[in-house]
Amino acid sequence: MNTPHIDLSFPCRWQAEILPARPAILPARSFIYPQAAEEVERGALEVLIRPGNAPPFLATCALGFRSPAVPTGLWSCPKAEEICAVSGGYAYLIDTTAPECFTMLPYKPVLKVLPAVSEGLLLFVGHKSVLAWGAQGQMWESAKLSDEGVTITGIENGVLRGAGWEMLADKDVPFALDLSSGQLVS
Repeated sequence: MNTPHIDLSFPCRWQAEILPARPAILPARSFIYPQAAEEVERGALEVLIRPGNAPPFLATCALGFRSPAVPTGLWSCPKAEEICAVSGGYAYLIDTTAPECFTMLPYKPVLKVLPAVSEGLLLFVGHKSVLAWGAQGQMWESAKLSDEGVTITGIENGVLRGAGWEMLADKDVPFALDLSSGQLVS
């Protein structure tokens, strides 16, 4: 697994520390994400989270893939009480005020996490599409942008630009997404 990334682009109402290993003595509150994972501790991302006005808790996030091609780390979210923990490309959005409430994104793996602060979105890039997370949860998911591999080139004036590999043409085809809706624009 690669070195964890920490991005606090959005304001947050929590503090978090990535632990080098699972503590021998667990805090009074500890949560495993997802709850039904087998052997979750093996390679899991262990995060000690201190919510603003609540006792700290340990978040054990199951590892997706052991590859430098997928992200691992912590991101602040458009909703200040939420934290995004990514463990080997598996992304977990956790409500720090109620840690039993979380969402595991369907992308397995997430290939890139990109804050779009001025649009109030945290973007998750997968192999074929992009998912946008806002203060109210999932805002949109793009249509298929690629047969296998989305590259993001930038954000400008509320538009996400990139390219996706098209199998039949055997080339990268550029795209532009309206960040307010996730719709393709010309």
